[in-house]
Amino acid sequence: MQENCLLKMRNINKLFPGVKALSNVDFTLRKGEIHALMGENGAGKSTLIKILTGVYQMDDGEIIISGNSANIRSPQDAQNIGISTVYQEITLCPNLTVAENMFIGREESFIVRHRYYEKRAEKILNDLGIPARSTQQLGSCSLAVQQMVAIARAVDMKCKVLILDEPTSSLDDNEVNMLFSLMRDLKSQGVGIIFVTHFLEQVYEVCDRITVLRNGELVGEYLTEELPQVELVAKMIGKELDELSSLGEFEEKQTAESEVFYEAKSLSSSDALPFDFEIHKGEVNGFTGLLGSGRSESVRAIFGADKVNGGTVKIKGEDVKITKPIDAMKHGIGYLAEDRKRDGIIADLSVRENIILALQVMKGFFKPISRSEAEAFADEYIKVLNIKTASRETPIGSLSGGNQQKVILARWLLTHPDYLILDEPTRGIDVGTKLEIQKLVLKLAEDGVSVTFISSEVEEMLRTCSRLIVMRDRHIVGELKGKDLNQAQVMKTIAGGESKNEG
Repeated sequence: MQENCLLKMRNINKLFPGVKALSNVDFTLRKGEIHALMGENGAGKSTLIKILTGVYQMDDGEIIISGNSANIRSPQDAQNIGISTVYQEITLCPNLTVAENMFIGREESFIVRHRYYEKRAEKILNDLGIPARSTQQLGSCSLAVQQMVAIARAVDMKCKVLILDEPTSSLDDNEVNMLFSLMRDLKSQGVGIIFVTHFLEQVYEVCDRITVLRNGELVGEYLTEELPQVELVAKMIGKELDELSSLGEFEEKQTAESEVFYEAKSLSSSDALPFDFEIHKGEVNGFTGLLGSGRSESVRAIFGADKVNGGTVKIKGEDVKITKPIDAMKHGIGYLAEDRKRDGIIADLSVRENIILALQVMKGFFKPISRSEAEAFADEYIKVLNIKTASRETPIGSLSGGNQQKVILARWLLTHPDYLILDEPTRGIDVGTKLEIQKLVLKLAEDGVSVTFISSEVEEMLRTCSRLIVMRDRHIVGELKGKDLNQAQVMKTIAGGESKNEG
């Protein structure tokens, strides 16, 4: 075991102002092992990784690489001893070629000897089975191939430890399989891989061991085959998962007997083909389908986020015109966008400023919310949603992804919407926060709020929605409820359903 040990982190401690981010955490990585680092957002995963890669300096503890104590003071130090990281968001240059991305910045003579490096890159790509040419522009490659090129760069730098931080969050199933094949190949060559992900199924597909952190402390290290998935979730959130089953499902009568809140006929936008849609008061429904099926485009049309080209809309039976987001907001509709970093948070503003943003837009900027009101609103929702932040004045960009999502939810809840559209509200966040958001959705529905819920995880939608609208190729191909609301029927409808809207 000692000879096989590649990395040891012992008694790692890190204190930020007012927060103990890591407390006596141990982590061990072996040669030729894929090791999952798991925990909720805020558990300490990112801090541990940043200490290992020299972004942060630990306050106390020891790092040992291949039996030798390592003093990692910068990312360059980490790179020099064989530690490489590939992040969720590609950090390479899409306007450069694959070969240039693999070698630029490492080889001073690249420009002079570019032919040599192109051939060298081609060999690495072929050896690793990466479907790309060394001379093609990186931006022309899929996200999965770009991830693989980043990995190829790390491999050529003779990395011993490869850290993959949420590498699959934007990949489809085929691309994930390509990435896993490459990971297994590197594992067979003795590379130790630290895999950070929120997808539990992927952990069980590709990982040998699992280390769980919670609240900055080590929960334990486990062989994957000996840790059932339900126990993993329980260890991550610190309690048993009976609550998951208690989420329950809506009975069909709850939606059938309630009034229709929103109804659209032949609604279309610059990105959405004409479709019909309605949602009842207090109903949770959802759009489901494969990536690119038109789910997000449909809800953006409902909110007026894209240019509306045609169709009619009624709210509570009255004709209304919604062509832009402020129209939707004034009619009681809120929208949490799919990409929270691009369309949700304003990273440099505080938690308080982000929470009051939608309400301030509705009131108009000539009627500013007072500082005392804003502080009271922020404090209320920080408490209600259990947002983990040092204070209401903390920049939202410094919060974990799950807590950023809660702030955006608070923003819309503060407007007291009648209808809330949530597009991928749980993507990239931990299991515990996912559970909190699902419970919140059901609580909102109980209080009479209509909710449209979109998630790439079908099981999550089945837990929260009483009716699913199935999409394929930007058409609605089916609607499922009652006894048909199950994963098999969803997949069958996606694969073979007939379009209900052929506009």
